[in-house]
Amino acid sequence: MDFAEYVKDRHQALCRFAGVLSGNAALADELVADVLGNAYERWPRIGELENPHAYVRKMVVNEYLSWRRRAARTAVRPEMNELVEPVADHADAHADRQQLLGELRLLPPKQRAALVLRYYEGMPFGDIAELLGCGENAVRSNVSRALQRLRVQLTDEPADADFPVTPIVAEVPR
Repeated sequence: MDFAEYVKDRHQALCRFAGVLSGNAALADELVADVLGNAYERWPRIGELENPHAYVRKMVVNEYLSWRRRAARTAVRPEMNELVEPVADHADAHADRQQLLGELRLLPPKQRAALVLRYYEGMPFGDIAELLGCGENAVRSNVSRALQRLRVQLTDEPADADFPVTPIVAEVPR
C-alpha cells in the first residue's frame, strides 16, 4: 500500500480517533498532520508492515501523550462541542452526554487513552497494553480507575462498600 492510498483510506478514521483522545477537533487535525508527516518520512518501512494502520495509530497515541507533557503546546481539554452531534429534542440525553464528555476531559491522559482504545476502538487489553507500552494489568487498572472515577462523578449514589473510593476533588500536594 502506498502512502497516498493509506491517507485516502484512513485519514478520517485517524482524525476521529485523535479527536476522541484529545477532545478538540483542531488539535486532532494537528496531531494527525504531525503523525502523517512523520509516517511519510518512514513510509517505505511502515508500508511494508503487516498492519500499517496499527503502527500509525500507535504513533497518534504516542504523539497525544507527548503533547500532554509539553507545556508549550495547546491545552488538550478544551470544549468538545464540535465533536458531539446534538440529539434532536432529547434534552436529558444531551445533558448527560455533555456531562460525560466533561468528566472524560478530567481523566488523566493514560486513563483516557485506555478508555478510548477499549471502548471506542474496541481493542482487547493485551493490544492496548502493547500500544501504550505498559503491562496488561496496568491497562486494566487504568480502565477500572477511570470507570470508577466516572461513576463517582456521574451518580449521586454512594460507592460500593467493597470498593472504597477516594474523593476526586482531593487537593494535590505541590
